[in-house]
Amino acid sequence: MAPPAQSQRSPSPSQPSGKSEVSDLKLQLRQLAGSRAPGVDDSKRELFKKVISYMTIGIDVSSLFGEIVMCSAASDIVLKKMCYLYVGNYAKVNPDLALLTINFLQRDCKDEDPMIRGLALRSLCSLRVANLVEYLVGPLGSGLKDSNSYVRIVAVMGVLKLYHISASTCIDADFPAVLKHLLLNDPDTQVVANCLSALQEIWSLEATTSEEASRERETLLSKPIVYYLLNRIKEFSEWAQCLVLDLVAKYVPSDSNDIFDIMNLLEDRLQHANGAVVLASTKVFLQLTLSMTDVHQQVYERIKAPLLTLVSSGSPEQSYAVLSHLHLLVIRAPYIFSSDYKHFYCQYNEPSYVKKLKLEMLTAVANESNTYEIVTELCEYAANVDIPIARESIRAVGKIALQQYDVNAIVDRLLQFLEMEKDYVTAEALVLVKDLLRKYPQWSHDCIAVVGNISCKNIQEPKAKAALIWMLGEYSQDMHDAPYILEGLIENWDDEHSAEVRLHLLTAVMKCFFKRPPETQKALGAALAAGLADFHQDVHDRALFYYRLLQYNVTVAERVVNPPKQAVSVFADTQSSEIKDRIFDEFNSLSVVYQKPSYMFTDKEHRGLFEFSDELANLSIGAELADTGVPGHSVEANDKDLLLSNSNSEKEETRGPSNYDAYSAPSYDSSLVSIAASQTQSDLISSSTTVPGNAPHSSFDIDDLLGLAVSVTPSPAPAPSPPLKLNPKAVLDANAFQQKWRQLPISLTQEYSLSPQGVGALTTPQTLLRHMQSHSIHCIASGGQSPNFKFFFFAQKAEESSNFLVECIISTSSSKAQLKIKADDQSASQEFSSFFQSALSKFGLP
Repeated sequence: MAPPAQSQRSPSPSQPSGKSEVSDLKLQLRQLAGSRAPGVDDSKRELFKKVISYMTIGIDVSSLFGEIVMCSAASDIVLKKMCYLYVGNYAKVNPDLALLTINFLQRDCKDEDPMIRGLALRSLCSLRVANLVEYLVGPLGSGLKDSNSYVRIVAVMGVLKLYHISASTCIDADFPAVLKHLLLNDPDTQVVANCLSALQEIWSLEATTSEEASRERETLLSKPIVYYLLNRIKEFSEWAQCLVLDLVAKYVPSDSNDIFDIMNLLEDRLQHANGAVVLASTKVFLQLTLSMTDVHQQVYERIKAPLLTLVSSGSPEQSYAVLSHLHLLVIRAPYIFSSDYKHFYCQYNEPSYVKKLKLEMLTAVANESNTYEIVTELCEYAANVDIPIARESIRAVGKIALQQYDVNAIVDRLLQFLEMEKDYVTAEALVLVKDLLRKYPQWSHDCIAVVGNISCKNIQEPKAKAALIWMLGEYSQDMHDAPYILEGLIENWDDEHSAEVRLHLLTAVMKCFFKRPPETQKALGAALAAGLADFHQDVHDRALFYYRLLQYNVTVAERVVNPPKQAVSVFADTQSSEIKDRIFDEFNSLSVVYQKPSYMFTDKEHRGLFEFSDELANLSIGAELADTGVPGHSVEANDKDLLLSNSNSEKEETRGPSNYDAYSAPSYDSSLVSIAASQTQSDLISSSTTVPGNAPHSSFDIDDLLGLAVSVTPSPAPAPSPPLKLNPKAVLDANAFQQKWRQLPISLTQEYSLSPQGVGALTTPQTLLRHMQSHSIHCIASGGQSPNFKFFFFAQKAEESSNFLVECIISTSSSKAQLKIKADDQSASQEFSSFFQSALSKFGLP
């Protein structure tokens, strides 16, 4: 049999056929290095193209460094560009070979062609090799004085690169002073913009250690410089205009005339075709007039038209960015945009993210004059083929109803949604009807008449089913079949996977029991028995609480479970006003698009520990304790994630079977149900009420009533335990800490309020570590910076090797400490928690 035919596919020019390909290139480059034959530059260009293509796709061609440098002596600018690109990429990897490039780069920096001078200077500054900084000072000084603006542009950014390589060299050469001179005197606006950008970065970094740099940074915000830049702003590029406008937004005007002068200078920038310039100008107008209420409102009116124009023109991505800023403004001043609500109607060809934002804005601008039109439009979206948008439109209708605008018509619309026979529409409508009934109880008869016709079998979403069950319990006296529907749900208890639904079911059955006891008595017994056997801790605890409450006093139980309801006047907002103000201060940034302050999503140095608690990069393990006298503990690098990433183990703890041995939980026996269905509620309460003063002598009538059998033996009073004493010299290896943290269950989770003195004293983690160690509580890991800190502590009993492990997250902005305690001895957890909180309360006190 003949061997299979080889494919005749030609090798790709960008893919090497094997290891010998790089060797062949090396040989060919070496042959061309010293050649001056005609057409040699064309041959070099083809070989350089191959080298750059290999480098681009990630193939290591660093072995060709010497040959590339030898071939760099050519007048072809394209060849030089590729050579500079290669050298800039591999110089940091080969610092010794990078020295070979200095001669030809310095020579090119003096070339007659300004393009070559600029490219060579940029490549020289891009080497980023600390040992070569002495060779940068001369060419940079010449470049800053070059007659060609392109070379000066490159030289200015080269100064910034030099500063990042060696700050002392840059400062000693007095380059910042040269940049300041160019900022105020250079005729080319791009040079001015680059100087402004470089000086802002250099002086901001230097200001932390130098008072002179801090003063220079403030000089940039002085009136002469600000007005000089504003008078030339029309000459700048769009990027440079945004840079100048960002600087002006930080400027503090001297008086109202100063404010009006700046706004007059920037009036035409609001009509600019570039959206970034318009948003940057808008930020300046808003920031300057914050202290002038009347003018600030006029600014909203002025910027409204340009922003709405930007929304309707441009790509969906640009529209979304502008809409995000409009959304922020709408929330702050909805009445100004209320007449422009039609601009926020959704178009059929818009992406979902734009539609969702527009729905939020329609909700925000709704008032008495436009509610009918907005709700009519939103109801059209409920039949949208885009299911997420249909859901959002229904939620928007509900939010408008909760704002007390034309409630009558909106309730009718929501009830119509329940009759659309679409699962997702019904689910969303049920949740909103529940919220409406909490705020407007007077609509219960109309709503319940429609809700009573909905079958629970058709509702699959947990939130919707929980809402329906809540209404069944709350209005069971008005719904004829409520006890029987609840009974059917309890029979399918094991098939219900949502803990939220099971919790609502327990409460609903209890409420129904107090309103219609004969019909609900059997269902309540079954629900309590199922809840007590439930694997979810919250469900079990609620069932046990209801059982003990009924056993103690039925009248008290009714007051606790089914008290007189008061209408909810205001629903809690998802964002605090402080967060919204912080986002407004960061106008024209990603904070507005993400609807979060920048510290919540920027790099690790600024992230809050509450958002990113699983990252150990914010925590130093024992390192920061070396200079404080506090003993630290080392952690292997591959174990760092395990120290903080305990969420998986905690989930396993909560999902595992609960330990019910500590509870006097009743067992369920359906044969013990022996109450007549005709027994009235008054008979029920009188037969099982106990005298509060004699609560320990509980009657077991309620057990027979609900079909529960229990035998309780009074437990002897525990003997008083000696006060907790801790070992001041306790030692725990970091690996052992990690292993214990994963294995031990959580004993206590508590929130503790810090004193103002403690908040003021917590400037660095070390201050708290020393304080806690004085109370025999040692730290194994700590980190973070204001306002968020995170600590892992451990302590050990003095008389035995029993350990306590603590995760402590402190927010100085809210003055709260979140404690999570694990212990070898679970019975001592509460005592240790009190001890820990006592030590924490003394922090910062004299």
